[in-house]
Amino acid sequence: MRHRIAGRTLHRDKDQRRALFRSLITELLRHERIETTEAKAKAVRADAEKMITLGKRGDVHARRLAAQTIIDPDVTKKLFEKLGPRYKERKGGYTRLFKVGPRLGDAAPVVIMELVDREA
Repeated sequence: MRHRIAGRTLHRDKDQRRALFRSLITELLRHERIETTEAKAKAVRADAEKMITLGKRGDVHARRLAAQTIIDPDVTKKLFEKLGPRYKERKGGYTRLFKVGPRLGDAAPVVIMELVDREA
């Protein structure tokens, strides 16, 4: 029974899962749009929104917390200089998921995860 066990494991151990989440968050913030499986997108969505909330705060402690998760320093800079001010007035819900359909190889449900109000 899975009582009181939070989070999705995605059939990976802790280190692999942490690396996967960090890379997905970094690429989402870099490109503002990624294509991945539905399970991965749902698992990483809350952490990605927390990064944007840190970007809205903008203080030194928030920068250090974000740098623990985001792999690329340029993406961290973008988070605090562009994305944080863009979502200053928004209370939450910075990401959205579009269902694309099944992947050809294994029929896994694929989604496009993107930041709302993104510049074209």
